[in-house]
Amino acid sequence: MNKCKFFLIGLSTALWFPLFNANGQTAKLKETKPQLWLSDPQHNVLFKLQDQPLKQPATLKNVPVITVDPSKIYQQMDGFGFALTGGSAMLIDKMNSKNQATLLKELFGVGKVDIGTSYLRVSIGASDLDDHVFSYDDLPAGKTDAGLKEFSLANDRKALIPVLKKILAINPHIKILGSPWSPPAWMKTNDSTGGGHLKPEYYHTYSQYLVKYIKGMAGNGIRIDAITIQNEPLNSNNNPSMIMEAAEQAAFIKNNLGPDFEAAKIKTKIILYDHNADRPDYPITILNDPQAKKYVDGSAFHLYGGKIEALSEVHKAHPDKNLYFTEQWVGAPGNMEKELRFAIKELIIGATRNWCKNVLEWNLAADPNQKPHTPGGCSECLGAVTLDGDKVTRNPAYYTIAHASKFVRPGSKRITSNYLKELPNVAFLTPSGKMVLIVFNDSASAQTFQIKYHGKLVDATLNQGSTGTYVF
Repeated sequence: MNKCKFFLIGLSTALWFPLFNANGQTAKLKETKPQLWLSDPQHNVLFKLQDQPLKQPATLKNVPVITVDPSKIYQQMDGFGFALTGGSAMLIDKMNSKNQATLLKELFGVGKVDIGTSYLRVSIGASDLDDHVFSYDDLPAGKTDAGLKEFSLANDRKALIPVLKKILAINPHIKILGSPWSPPAWMKTNDSTGGGHLKPEYYHTYSQYLVKYIKGMAGNGIRIDAITIQNEPLNSNNNPSMIMEAAEQAAFIKNNLGPDFEAAKIKTKIILYDHNADRPDYPITILNDPQAKKYVDGSAFHLYGGKIEALSEVHKAHPDKNLYFTEQWVGAPGNMEKELRFAIKELIIGATRNWCKNVLEWNLAADPNQKPHTPGGCSECLGAVTLDGDKVTRNPAYYTIAHASKFVRPGSKRITSNYLKELPNVAFLTPSGKMVLIVFNDSASAQTFQIKYHGKLVDATLNQGSTGTYVF
């Protein structure tokens, strides 16, 4: 039974209001017939458009009110999406061509049945969700290659690059973030793919390695919009992985990576940290160094530790630098109600209310056994979709991202909405002049509330644990 109520006042004519568009220029907002896209896991409703009669509440009621104010604008959004791991690409690449095209269109297209994924994260070399560990310059033990003569993207050409090209054919403007899990083992203090530090004598070599990666991908028609310097630089319990303390990352940026990017005329953004919210001091320390800061676009976060509100500490300390949310995994088999509660509240709402320009889930696809992964890699990471050959199962991360990606298109800006404890929410103004409000019912019972904008009212009810994306 459909238990979500949705009413609107004053829709007999289209009304226009002057405000700022997503580019900061004066624009006009056209009010159109609103939509509600609902996920109510307890009633097996997952991201469904609700077709409900419109009514006019006479006055404000004695219920909570969420007021949306499009005149107060915050950060501009880059997009919402997933990590396209090497393993994800391998599974997609193995699909029947017709079924593969259908899935990619659903994920990356902007049609009625598509979710409009607009941001991807890929690994520079292997992540732990590839079928084996590799870098782009692997050598026998004891060998080195300071001139990077053996550098090759051959592993990525097997599946990742072909799949990316198909995605770019659907959405040529999708943003792609690259993140390394480890440099080649011969560059590291422990000569291993897991743990260790980057040897100081190879700082310049590794910087050139990243330059060659960006140029190599560009040569394949793939623009890397940004890179993080090291995935989870304080985590050595993964394969591959590497430790890079804040002082090491600062030195690498200001003495090597930043100047080398400038010399090579590379416009790819440099994003630091890329780890948990429990250490806001890590990016703040680096950004406090003006020689490093001048090369940095912003900081990236995960939420396996700390609180999402800590990201605002980084924004407060350096408001001229951007924030990104780049990874959160879902453990198999995935509890739809539990995972949507966490991800909508903490990531889609929490990360964006704390200044993030994107939200990415980890990862896009896995098989029914959560493979592939490296030896020592994540054996419980549930994909946004499970691919069993050509059979597709949509999982919690798919619906989490869909609630934002379909409507909060790149160039949208976060706007003001009052935060209610039992009805956490976030609002956006899209480049086309629509407003999008995402609301989660975090209470123990159904909640009736009103949405107020431009003096008009919408009546709505969300069941416990339900998410509504309102577009008007």
